[in-house]
This record gives sequence, C-alpha cells and structure tokens, in this order.
Amino acid sequence: MSTQKVAFITGGNRGIGFETARKLGKSGILPVIGTRDEAAGREAVEKLKAEGIAAESIRFDVLNEADYATAHDYFESKFGKLDILINNAGISREGEPFAAIGRERATSGLSREALRDTMEANFFAVVFSTQALLPLIQKSDAGRIVNLSSTLGSLGLHSDPTSQTYAVKMFAYGASKTALNAFTVHLAHELKDTNVKVNSVHPGWVQTPLGGSVAPMTPEDGAATSVRLATIGADGPTGGFFFLDDTLPW
Repeated sequence: MSTQKVAFITGGNRGIGFETARKLGKSGILPVIGTRDEAAGREAVEKLKAEGIAAESIRFDVLNEADYATAHDYFESKFGKLDILINNAGISREGEPFAAIGRERATSGLSREALRDTMEANFFAVVFSTQALLPLIQKSDAGRIVNLSSTLGSLGLHSDPTSQTYAVKMFAYGASKTALNAFTVHLAHELKDTNVKVNSVHPGWVQTPLGGSVAPMTPEDGAATSVRLATIGADGPTGGFFFLDDTLPW
C-alpha cells in the first residue's frame, strides 16, 4: 500500500477542480484528476508537472457507472487505498446565478429535462460513485470526502430575506445541492466512529462557466475551502457545511 496521500478530484481538469489539484499537489499529496475528456486530463497533468507537481489523470464521467468500477480498480491496484475524494464535478442547466435574479417562472417553468439532468449529475452520480470508492477510502488512515455544494443548496439562506442567496432562485441546481448536503449528513453519521470525515463545502461565487464572469472570486480562491476540509486533522469536523472558516446553515 502506498504511503503517499492520494486525492481524487472529479472534474479536476479546469476551474476550481484544477486549482484544488494544484494546491493539494503543492502540499505533497498526489492529485489524480478525473475527467470525461482524457486529452483534457492529460493536458491538466502536464500543466501541473510543468510546475513541479506530480499528478495523474484517469477517464471519469460521473454519468457513466462503468467508470466507477474502473476508478475503483485503478486506485486499488496502484495505491491500495484512496485518502481523499473531492466530488467537484457538477452541472447547471439554468444559466449563470446572476441572470437568475428576478427571472419569471424560474421554478414553475423549469423543464423536466433540466431538473432530471441536474439531479442525476449533481446528486445521484455523486452518491453512487462515492459508494463505489468508499471501501478504498476506509483503508486510509485519514479518509476525507469533500462534497462541492453551494449556498444555493441552503434552505436556511433561501428562506431568509436578508441573505444574499434569497433572490437567486435556481431550483434544479439548488435542489441538487440540498440533496447533496443531506447525503453529507447521513454518510458522516454512518462513518462517525471511523477515520473517515465527510463534509460539504461552498467554494464561493467563483469565475467559472457555472459561476459566470461577474463573480468576485477566482478559481484559486474557490479551491481554498475544499483543500482545507480535505486536509483537516483527526480533531476536525465531520457532517458540516463550510465556506472558508465559516459554518453555513443547512
């Protein structure tokens, strides 16, 4: 079994995922990038290697269940474990958050396809791929699972007229992250007496294709919370929802 810590970052070839891989790599952890496009994964690895960061990539489409078994076999045969799983990949079918403010029929007019596709990618795929990899995470001395959520998944903030989230109603995306937060709570409870910690994180409003160009944070900024929760010690939290050092309401 490998003594080096190994992290798997889904959707890690660009944006927040790539910056998460970079930060983990700089700390001495081996980042393995999972991406649908194998060429994009190889390109991301070469960028990291140019900075002196050892990294690897594998094909991983969160919507292809065959890739779950392939990833499991890859980590088992090469490392005998998986220390960190960062469920970073996600989609939105409702445009940029800023554009959603004040949009008419954002909820009642949402299509079945948009809701189903978003839930499939952001919730069901995360649950089932995590289940497939969990036996390897449990072999780690300090397993960490980080689920990329959003304040748009916080029912507390959505129902608070004084919060910045209140006006941004993207039902499919928000509901998928609310469900993901529920998975975090339930899995953390199941694993509470083990070495595995499970947390949800809000990366912030970040300049990505999903976040939009007017977002105030860079992808490097957005990676900070994921990295913090991926590397917390034995006395760190589990079953929580965080942005940087702040605990967020469910």
